[in-house]
Amino acid sequence: MGDVTVVPLPTRIPHGRTARRLDWVFLPPHIRSEVEERFGSPVVDAVSMTSGFTPGFASVLRCADGSRHFVKAASVVAQRMFADAYREEARKLSLLPEDLPAPALRWVHDDDWVVLGFEHVEGRSPQRPWVPEELAAASAMALEVARLLTPAPGGIVSAIEEFSSWRDLWTRTDHPRAADYHALASRYAEVVDGDTLCHTDIRDDNLIVRPDGSVVMCDWNWPVVGADWLDSALLLIGPRGDGLDVEAHIAGHPLLSAVDPDDIDVVLALVLGYFESSRRLPAPPTSPYLREAQAWQADVLHDWLAERRGWSAPA
Repeated sequence: MGDVTVVPLPTRIPHGRTARRLDWVFLPPHIRSEVEERFGSPVVDAVSMTSGFTPGFASVLRCADGSRHFVKAASVVAQRMFADAYREEARKLSLLPEDLPAPALRWVHDDDWVVLGFEHVEGRSPQRPWVPEELAAASAMALEVARLLTPAPGGIVSAIEEFSSWRDLWTRTDHPRAADYHALASRYAEVVDGDTLCHTDIRDDNLIVRPDGSVVMCDWNWPVVGADWLDSALLLIGPRGDGLDVEAHIAGHPLLSAVDPDDIDVVLALVLGYFESSRRLPAPPTSPYLREAQAWQADVLHDWLAERRGWSAPA
């Protein structure tokens, strides 16, 4: 398609300031001691990461010896869901190769709190609205990840299994095009199958742009084994919503340009079903912007699919 004007969809989401997280000083004393013992130096400064949509502790810690580290933590009692997620993230990270463009997990503490200690990666989140050069860098990283993770390591669920419940989400909504979306999503198994480990949660708050312009990917909570182009396609939701011409990007992409356009639409319809269903749920008090972010992504996908399929503007 290319050379078209894409009108950005307005959003009131305060990018970079969406999370409500516990500060370092409010961690239990024995957890602070554990962290400092792991580092071999007392913590003298802590900067909480306010992006993302989970309430777990997530901070860059600077120690007296000048070293910096990134730490995640969640209470097994008070934040069991997030503690379980961090534990599962650690398990999955242990399966990945060391040369992956992702912050290295250095250590894990698993007791009454689950604590993950990562290397610190100097950088920032991609700009919002997205800019073409940072989309290009993130896309290059996704391609490298796909190369490094094909074939996928064992111990990770398949995309077919992980997304099986998403296919029929369109049967539970009264959206005017629900039948069209469901028809597309019903083909998902033949489309998402593959032997590449895919991150699947590839968006700006899970990416770090380093000073040299290269990009690394964080938060490996939801990887699946599937088609090698899935992350490259999912990356485009935010840029599309911010007004970039992602169709031109697809046309020049080494993986996406070779994919049947209908297959891309199948994935977009499948993911849209998840966002359309999620946007209707109550906003959790610990993540006040989660539903708004999901609703915005749903609106982006409605608009994008309508254009790609030649449908009238979504209701």
